[in-house]
Amino acid sequence: MTRRYFLLFALLWTGIAAQAAQPVNIIFIIGDDISWDDVGAYGNGKVKTPNLNRLAREGIKFTNMFLTASSCSPSRTSILTGRYPHNTGAAELHSPLPAHLKYFPELLKQKGYYTALAGKWHEGPHTRRAYDTLLVNQAQNGEGGELQWVNLLKSRPRNKPFFFWLSPYDAHRPWSASTNGPQHDPTRDVDVPPTLVDTRETREDLVAYYNEIARLDHYVGELEKELAAQGLSENTLIIFTADNGRPFPGSKTRLTDAGIKTPFLVKWPAGIGAGQTCQSLVSAVDIAPTLLALAGIGAGPTFQGKSFAHLFKTPDQEFRKYVFAEHNWHDYEAYERAIRTKDFLYIINKRPKLDNGGPIDANQSPSAKALKAARKTGKLSPLQEDAFKVPRASEEFFDNFKDPAQVENLLRNTAYSRQIQALKKVLAQWQNDTGDTVPEHLTPDWYDRETGEPLPAKDQRGEMPGAAKHAERVNGKGPF
Repeated sequence: MTRRYFLLFALLWTGIAAQAAQPVNIIFIIGDDISWDDVGAYGNGKVKTPNLNRLAREGIKFTNMFLTASSCSPSRTSILTGRYPHNTGAAELHSPLPAHLKYFPELLKQKGYYTALAGKWHEGPHTRRAYDTLLVNQAQNGEGGELQWVNLLKSRPRNKPFFFWLSPYDAHRPWSASTNGPQHDPTRDVDVPPTLVDTRETREDLVAYYNEIARLDHYVGELEKELAAQGLSENTLIIFTADNGRPFPGSKTRLTDAGIKTPFLVKWPAGIGAGQTCQSLVSAVDIAPTLLALAGIGAGPTFQGKSFAHLFKTPDQEFRKYVFAEHNWHDYEAYERAIRTKDFLYIINKRPKLDNGGPIDANQSPSAKALKAARKTGKLSPLQEDAFKVPRASEEFFDNFKDPAQVENLLRNTAYSRQIQALKKVLAQWQNDTGDTVPEHLTPDWYDRETGEPLPAKDQRGEMPGAAKHAERVNGKGPF
């Protein structure tokens, strides 16, 4: 090799090595109450999400990412700690995380990252220590919770890599009177999900929901413009996901795919090729170990998930055999557990005498009232009627490929006996390994299930699942 070519090679290698050594910036966007199939990239041709669709085209789209709960704060605390809800000490809605757990942004901060949260913050006061900056004033964040996103990029310390937890209020009820971004027409721009009846009230309800998703999408575009203006696009990893299914009956708080399957789009030009799709089964407890790994940080023993960073390069590899999820108190008493494989879903319910029409914001919505009115005619489909079913099945088993909407409970179908017994055994092992318990006295209903009016038991708490075994200190990961 001549001296000239040797110097050229050395300079090139030095540049590559320097780029590789540069810490990746991370932006984690978690939408509020947005179903996976209410994003254009996942097949909804009516909702207007051009910027999220571009994230999918320019990065990787995960089609089998599952949450550990279809309930706001339990889902978020699970992501933050990499632990199952009953292992966080905060399994129920609006329960604060304990101080002794590790929060992954905190570990990024200790590594030298500038960390910030903007928008919704309800994971407990101890999580404050995970962030250099907390922007949680709703007036400053704007009605949708996105107004500070670009300001964060402009005002960040320029000598540090950064991690942003961007937590918009979109698309949580109540809806905004007006929104930025494209608007939707109730007669043309709505896909009514099969859990709801197609009425004017339902369509107007869905349009308001779509408009809030479109507002979030608009600010994703503004964020990307600022990243480009600052020359940060190449080495900034952007994730878009959501905390649970849409706030309508049949979705939020459900352990079927309508509740726990979530959009998960990742763009990182320096590390991820464009236009990829990953069908591997992944759990939300795996997000924290993955982001820590990308920052060169090993996830400690408190994290129950595993890194899936290698899927960014080899998306065709299999990852998990099982994902697990749980439904605990969210306005109403509940105890359900689920295990899902690519093929099957198995759910147990220890409170089968109670219905599951969703939390109060869903079961008092215009869409729910339209369902109730249609029910009087006796013309609801089995999936629509399911929101009112009492008693519910204590066990459910679904074939995900033959029945993707998960309508027909095949528990009594002897053709599936072997698969049902296998999943029942693995679910029991997960509960045992992770210290899950079924308290006799769970937190009761705080509201009337029909009218939504407060009950005398409002603000009273029962025993938290896992508390009897101190599950918040159990680090068992369970089957993988």
